[in-house]
Amino acid sequence: MTKQKLYKGTIDMLIDGNAYVISDDFKKDVFIPRRYTYRALHGDEVLFRFKPSQSSKNKMMGEVTNIVKRAEHEYTGIIDIDKDRAIFAADSKKIPYYFVVPFGKLNNAEHDEKVVVKFSRWVEHDELPIGEVIKVLGKPGEHHTEIDSILYEFNIDQEFNDETLSESEKIKDDFAPDEIKKRRDFRDILTFTIDPDDAKDFDDAISYLVLPNGNFEIGVHIADVTHYVTPNTALEDTAMQRATSVYLVDRVVPMLPEKISNVLCSLRPNEDKLTFSAVLELTPDAKVVHTWYGKTIIHSNKRFTYDEVQQIIDTEVGIHSKEILMVNTLAKLLQKERFKHGAINFDSEEIKIKLNDKNEPIEIYQYQRKASHKLIEELMLLANKKVAEVLNNHKFTSVNRVHDAPEDSKLSTLTSFAKRFGYEINAKSDRTIAASINAMLKDSEGKPEQHIISHFAIRSMPKAYYSTKKSGHYGLGYSHYSHFTSPIRRYPDMMTHRLLQEYLLKHKSPDAEILEKRCKHSTEKEIGAAEAERASKKYKQMQFLQKLLGSTHEAIISGTTEWGMYAEIVANKCEGMIRLTTMVDDNYTYDDQNFMVVGKRTKKSFKIGDKIKIKIISADPIKRQADFELAP
Repeated sequence: MTKQKLYKGTIDMLIDGNAYVISDDFKKDVFIPRRYTYRALHGDEVLFRFKPSQSSKNKMMGEVTNIVKRAEHEYTGIIDIDKDRAIFAADSKKIPYYFVVPFGKLNNAEHDEKVVVKFSRWVEHDELPIGEVIKVLGKPGEHHTEIDSILYEFNIDQEFNDETLSESEKIKDDFAPDEIKKRRDFRDILTFTIDPDDAKDFDDAISYLVLPNGNFEIGVHIADVTHYVTPNTALEDTAMQRATSVYLVDRVVPMLPEKISNVLCSLRPNEDKLTFSAVLELTPDAKVVHTWYGKTIIHSNKRFTYDEVQQIIDTEVGIHSKEILMVNTLAKLLQKERFKHGAINFDSEEIKIKLNDKNEPIEIYQYQRKASHKLIEELMLLANKKVAEVLNNHKFTSVNRVHDAPEDSKLSTLTSFAKRFGYEINAKSDRTIAASINAMLKDSEGKPEQHIISHFAIRSMPKAYYSTKKSGHYGLGYSHYSHFTSPIRRYPDMMTHRLLQEYLLKHKSPDAEILEKRCKHSTEKEIGAAEAERASKKYKQMQFLQKLLGSTHEAIISGTTEWGMYAEIVANKCEGMIRLTTMVDDNYTYDDQNFMVVGKRTKKSFKIGDKIKIKIISADPIKRQADFELAP
C-alpha cells in the first residue's frame, strides 16, 4: 500500500466540531470532518493527509494525523462546578468542546463565575481536553467582567510592563538644538490639526502655503514616533507585539504608553513637535507636481475638531476659513480623481454608543462621515500612496497595505444579490466592477436596502493585509499603497517610517523576510482588535435591547439562513435572529439561491433588504445575541 503524503497546515475550527485546514500548499482550505480532527484545537499547527469522502460526489477531504505545535490556548468562559467535577464552557465559537478542570486547578474560582482557562493536555484516552484556571474575571454580565473577558478572548494586553513604562518616563520632554538643525523647519507656516472632539493623541497635522507660482504646498506632518521608540528597547518590543491600538466602547487600549502617545508625540497646539513629513505641491486642480519627504519640526497654530471644521465648510466663516475651504476644494478633487481611477466609495456609517457614568448604554446613534472627515482622509490617503510609490518604484523594501480584487465566487454571489434589487455588476474588468459597485451604492442611497447593499458589498471584498510584496489596493484603486500616517496607533506605520528614512539616507534596502513576519503578525493583531471592538459594541447593544423587551421596531432583514433570518433595527442598528420556528403562520424553508425564506403553502417570502416590523423577545449580553419575532 502506497504511503500517503502528509501536508502541514493550521486548524480553523467550526462551531459544530468540523474544521478546515489552512495550508500554504493549497489555494483552498481543506475540509476536516469532526471525527478526523485528532483532538486538534483552533489555531494548532497539524499534519494532515487527503482521503476520499463518503459523499456521492466523491469529494476529497482531509484527516489530521498529528499535532505539530499547539497554539497558545487561553480561553474565557463560564466554569460549572459540582461535587463530582468542574466543567468549563468557552465563549469562543471556535471551541466546540467542554474542558475538564481538576479541582486542584480551579485557582479559587467559584461556580458560575467567568474565568480564563489555559489548555493543559488532551491525550488519547481522555474524552475531553484538560485545562486549568489562570484568572478569575468575576460574575458574568457585570461590565468590567465582560470587557476584561473580551480583552482576554482576543489576546489584548491591557497593562504595560514596568520596563516599558520606565523607558517611556525617562524620555525627556524637550529636544536638543542639534536635533532641530537636522530637520526642515515648518514652525512659521500655518499648521493645524483636525480630530474628534475627544481625541488625545493628534498624530497628524496639515500645513498650508500658497507658492509664488500659484500652486499649493500641503504638508502632511506625522508624529515622529520612531525618534522616541528605537529598536532593541522594551518600548519597541511592546509596540511590535501589540501592533495596534484597540478602541472598545468604554476605553482605548493604546499601542504605546500615554507619555509617548498623548504627550511627546501628540501634535498639540502651540508646542514645537518633531514630525516626519510628506510635503506635496498641488496645482489648483489637485495634480501633484512635486513631493518632498523628510524629518521636520512643526508648531501647530490651531487644534480643530471635525465639527468645527464642518461648520466652517458649511458657513464659509471662521478662523482660517479661507485656507480650510481651499484645502477642502483640493480634497474633493482628489476624491473625484480616485473614483475616476477605480476606487470604490465604501462610505459606511459608524455606530456610536453613549454610556452613562455607570457604563450603561443610554443612546445608540449613527455617526456619519462629513466633508471635514473626508478632507483629512483624502490627504492621508495621498500621503500613504506617495510614500508607497517612492519606495516601490525604487525597488526598496516596503510595508504595503494590500487589498486584492474579489474572488470569482464572491463576485458571483454579489452579482446575484445585486440583481435581487435591480442592480447590475459588470464583471468585465476590475475597473468596470468598481464602477458598477459605485453606481449601485449611489443609486441605493436613501432606499431601505442602502445599508444592506453597502454591507453585502463590503463583505464580498477580501480583507486588506500588510505585506512586503509589491501589490496594490483594489478598493482604493491604487497600484501602490502603504500606511504612514498613524504611527502612534499602528506598528506598520512605524516600520514604514524607518524604511523611508533608510531610503532617504541612501542605505541598503533591508531584508524583507523579518519584516514580512512582522507584517503577518500586525495583520493578525489588527483582525483581533477589530473583532474585540465589534464584540464590545455587540455587548452594549444587547444591554440596550434588554431595556426594550416586548417593544416593536422597524427593521431590515440583514441575513438569511436555514434556521432563520437576521434583522437589523433601523433606529439603532442592533441585530437579532428571527427563528423559523417562531413563524407559525406557515412552514418556511430557506432558499439559498435567492437569499430568502419562503412559505410552502402561501409562497410568502422574506428576502435580504425587506423592511419588516419586529418585536424584541430576548437579549443576552453575555452571549451577545438577541431574538426577535415578526410583529403584526
